[in-house]
Amino acid sequence: MNRFLALLAAIGLAGALIAPAGAQTLTEDPLAPFAEAFAPMPAAPLTEKGRTYLPVYSSVMAGGGRTRIDFAVTLSIHNTSAALPLVLSRIDYFDTAGRVIQRYLDKPVAVRPYGSVQIVVAQSDTRGGLAANFVIDWESTARIDEPAIEAVMVSSYGAQGYSFLSQGRRVSR
Repeated sequence: MNRFLALLAAIGLAGALIAPAGAQTLTEDPLAPFAEAFAPMPAAPLTEKGRTYLPVYSSVMAGGGRTRIDFAVTLSIHNTSAALPLVLSRIDYFDTAGRVIQRYLDKPVAVRPYGSVQIVVAQSDTRGGLAANFVIDWESTARIDEPAIEAVMVSSYGAQGYSFLSQGRRVSR
């Protein structure tokens, strides 16, 4: 029995070692590449709060609805303030039915003035469906300009390349 458990553990480890390049594991922090964009959390109370809704598309229909084209989605969040950090308290990804697919923050993070972060949803990740969206909650210690939040969707089908942009809009919180 112990040999069987050891074999199962080895198979699991081998699977982790041969994961496709760029694949996210459950423990990988998608914001880790942007560590230089982070600031210390502000000590003052976070009095200004906002929410941005961003429609995105992990798939679109083409050819009169006969062909589905899958897209990679890159969500970008830009702090437009020159002086204050932007605190991100929520980055949630929803599918077409409005169900949460993934929560990207375990705790709030502060983005330094003019700093930016990104979240990438791989082209092979079609959990969002035809009309997915992100909801981003943000805060600051004082009134700041609204962050620039947008997504770029990119794909190719045959020899044809496709890309388009979606801009977030502020909604009530």
